[in-house]
Amino acid sequence: MPKRSNYLLPTLREAPADAEALSHKLMVRAGLIRQLGSGLYTYLPAGYRSIKRTEAIIREEMDAIGAHEMLMPVIQPIELWRRTGRDTISELFRLSDRKGAEMVLAMTHEENLTFHIAAEVRSYRELPLLLYHLQTKGRDEPRPRAGVLRTREFTMKDAYSFDRDEAGLEASYARNMAAYERIFDRAGLRWYKVESDVGMMGGSGAHEYMAPCPAGENEIALAPDYAANVEIASARAVRVELPPELDAPHEQPTPALTTVSDVAQALGVPTGALIKAMPVVVEGRGMVLALVRGDHRLNEIKLRNRLGADFRPAHREEIEAEFGPVGFIGPVGLDAKMPILLDEAIRPGCYVSGANKLDTHLIGVHPGRDFSFEPADIRCVEAGDLTAAGHPIVIEPAIEIGNIFKLGTRYSAPLGATFLDENGVEKPIVMGSYGIGPARIVAASIEQFADQIGISWPRALAPFDVHLVGLGKPGDPVSAAAEAAYLELTAAGLEVLYDDRANAGAGEKLTDAELLGCPLRLTIGKRGLAEGVAEARTRRDGADASLSLDGLGAAALARLDGVA
Repeated sequence: MPKRSNYLLPTLREAPADAEALSHKLMVRAGLIRQLGSGLYTYLPAGYRSIKRTEAIIREEMDAIGAHEMLMPVIQPIELWRRTGRDTISELFRLSDRKGAEMVLAMTHEENLTFHIAAEVRSYRELPLLLYHLQTKGRDEPRPRAGVLRTREFTMKDAYSFDRDEAGLEASYARNMAAYERIFDRAGLRWYKVESDVGMMGGSGAHEYMAPCPAGENEIALAPDYAANVEIASARAVRVELPPELDAPHEQPTPALTTVSDVAQALGVPTGALIKAMPVVVEGRGMVLALVRGDHRLNEIKLRNRLGADFRPAHREEIEAEFGPVGFIGPVGLDAKMPILLDEAIRPGCYVSGANKLDTHLIGVHPGRDFSFEPADIRCVEAGDLTAAGHPIVIEPAIEIGNIFKLGTRYSAPLGATFLDENGVEKPIVMGSYGIGPARIVAASIEQFADQIGISWPRALAPFDVHLVGLGKPGDPVSAAAEAAYLELTAAGLEVLYDDRANAGAGEKLTDAELLGCPLRLTIGKRGLAEGVAEARTRRDGADASLSLDGLGAAALARLDGVA
């Protein structure tokens, strides 16, 4: 076990100026990480210990469900990614070797492992299989942020299941789901399992595991018996008071009023009584007009799923050519020119919309009467919306700490991973994918439990069980007692960091111990030595006690038994 005098643990009084997330600030200040470049972090010894403890929990639970660990290369031929159509992912790192062969740095390993399974598995008797690895991965992240939460190089535990049919996939999915719940419980996190979008992974279904905290870049919609990523969540919108019915739309001058709030205020109506029009250009299909209520946000993931194709916002010149002045566009008169998708929250009634004419809006616009449309769920849910059971939704920011996907034959079909069934019929293998980010678990733990003085680790993830602080000088009785305590604690099987620094004062040592946040701090000073005790403080609740130096190892273990 390390002694602080020769251990690389460079603590800082102040956080980096660019650090915003609490976990980023504290991991730097506590000497756990240092930045090398944008989205690139080095784990110093104490930080890496927490990562390894997290990985040990993951390995134990994956092994317990019959998964077998292996290792795959991060450098891969791009040809495999071309066969699955994922070579065009913008975040994919690309490189060439000295012979000019095109390669990628894998961000996931579906292609790699499916390639091997296609070559090795022949019969239904060889299925099911569940394989996993912990591996460095790369992602050309356009906006690295929040320290280790969004980086360009990271370690993931990825597992892959291979089954004969959908029923087999469901069983594998359930086993991995149960393992994930045990992992996050053992890590001491508050977490939710939520429905999510399949994204670039593809497949028929997915769930994410979310740890709520202010630094989270995801939003989750929560209600009794309901949890979903805002990316795909659906709910009944809060009703809005609409203007009186009119026989036909009427033009209303709105000079220089181009925002929803300005128009609503000028006309004396709620923002939800406006129709917000957003033209997008769909690959290979041209312009589509998406409409949501003025108080709602367009959900790009829902829209992309509804369209079944990628899209981009229309450019200003495209809008002016098809509609008119930007800031005054609306659906009336456009349904003959392009498809119109109307969000389902826009209920029957009269609304306000742009008139496709400078400084003018229309009042009394009635969807269905004044323009035709296709109904669609394309908005983000908002706090206060109601679930199908009538419960109000709350929105919480959260960190994604794990995800699971029902891949089906998304990868096995293009890569030729098939098997012969009992009747000798060739069939594609049905797959699942299951990922966990150890660094995200560590960061989420810091975010959820830190206080104003530093980190407060759960025992399962802490770099050390005990932070032993000696307040003596070299060669004096206090230092000798601290050295003996260090040996006894270590012999008792505890992970101990012993602060034996001769050039650091009591205040600096105790402040560093609070900052690093190990579950139990033991301090040995003159007064305690005179009484034959070490002063103990549990970090999570701040409770103090005196533990006899005689049998200190057993006493420390007993003190830690109740620590989460």
